[in-house]
Amino acid sequence: MKYEVTVGLETHVELATKSKMFCGCSTAFGAEPNSQCCPVCLGLPGGVPVINETAVEFALKVGMALNCEINRLNQFDRKNYYYPDLPKGYQTSQLYLPICHDGHLDIGERQIGIHELHLEEDAGKLIHDDTGASLIDLNRSGVPLIEIVTEPDFHSAEEVVEYLVRLRRILRCLKVSDCKMQEGSLRVDVNLSVRPEGQSALGTRTEMKNLGSFKAVRQAIEYESKRQMEALERGETIRMETRRWDEDKGISIAMRKKESAADYRYFPDPDLVPLYLDEGYLSSIRSALPELPEEKRVRYCKEYGLPEYDAKLLSSGVGVSTLFEEAAALCGEYREVGKYILGDLLRLLPDWEDAVTAPMDAQKLADIVTMQKQGHINRAVAKEVLVAAYEQGIDPKAYVQEHGLAMITDPERIGEAVAAVLQEEEKILKDYRSGKEKALTALMGCCMRKLKGKADPALVTKILKDTLK
Repeated sequence: MKYEVTVGLETHVELATKSKMFCGCSTAFGAEPNSQCCPVCLGLPGGVPVINETAVEFALKVGMALNCEINRLNQFDRKNYYYPDLPKGYQTSQLYLPICHDGHLDIGERQIGIHELHLEEDAGKLIHDDTGASLIDLNRSGVPLIEIVTEPDFHSAEEVVEYLVRLRRILRCLKVSDCKMQEGSLRVDVNLSVRPEGQSALGTRTEMKNLGSFKAVRQAIEYESKRQMEALERGETIRMETRRWDEDKGISIAMRKKESAADYRYFPDPDLVPLYLDEGYLSSIRSALPELPEEKRVRYCKEYGLPEYDAKLLSSGVGVSTLFEEAAALCGEYREVGKYILGDLLRLLPDWEDAVTAPMDAQKLADIVTMQKQGHINRAVAKEVLVAAYEQGIDPKAYVQEHGLAMITDPERIGEAVAAVLQEEEKILKDYRSGKEKALTALMGCCMRKLKGKADPALVTKILKDTLK
């Protein structure tokens, strides 16, 4: 029997605020355990929470970018459950009146529905040591989160990963989160079910919690889909349960029966007054939204004539797109600047999509492109200068002059180098004379090396061909 996979996501995003959701404790990553806590985030008697305005603003920015409706009236609710890393015995979240709802994000030709986006606080962190003991670090307790809940609109791991990549680009563009999955800033819960093809009702779903990489998301979906299909083929019933993904073993493991909202005994938090968002406040946030990556991609193709692939890459990272636009505006060479960034610079930047600032000075990149376009240096030298400008911060013009890298255009000097190569490379010359066309490329390479890569390649080729006639 053929089956259809259905997936919905709950994506937890730590917001890049300086303080926690309901208190003034720092949110800085990597501090000494339990050094960033106070009576409010520890749930001690007398602690009075206050809503973090920046977290609200960040949540609204994301909701607007995801085409969501905004709830003018918001309230926070207590989600009651016991776990060692939850010091208050409840998590402050939003069930009844989430800040955003009913949005969508397009991936290709498909539209993924956003059921809701709500604000909440993070729990602490359990650390399991080699002795079998569990330690608790409550620095993360109370850090602002948004949870983005999709409709069950995915039908493959590829669609899910494409959505997450696009979502992460939006979050970074808005500068609301660093999205460092290795630090827990972006975590994904996968709700998955399978059903026979043609069946209208969804199958029983399982939830896999806290997936911390796109690789884990992909593997977990593929494994759990197969597990459920094989179980149904054996005539078994799928249980609605929460499962843990074991990345080392590549399997999902049942943890507990899936809870419902009733199990958490939600009720409005009596310590937090309802939050009303007026139109003036919403308009000010909406008007300050930056251009989003997908909007940039379309504009790059339309205004600058960039190929689709180039435009997609250049619009993907905030820092890279900033460098591209600033450098291209300075020299007027949009396509050339794009080629330099994609062809030479990105290989020096393993985490280029993470950067929110330009990786190098735009004027220096513009100067390199201009010198090459005007014939002062050739492409090979331009690449060398680009690396030096990025790694050492040198001035490109001064570097070219100091190292004698200006392009050689003297026909007599080039002719002498060609003549010397033809004398030294008798075997390659013989291959050329016998009709091997690749030998011409080899001779050209020898000539450029003889001239230390600084000559005009077009002029070298012409003189070489004229000499060989």
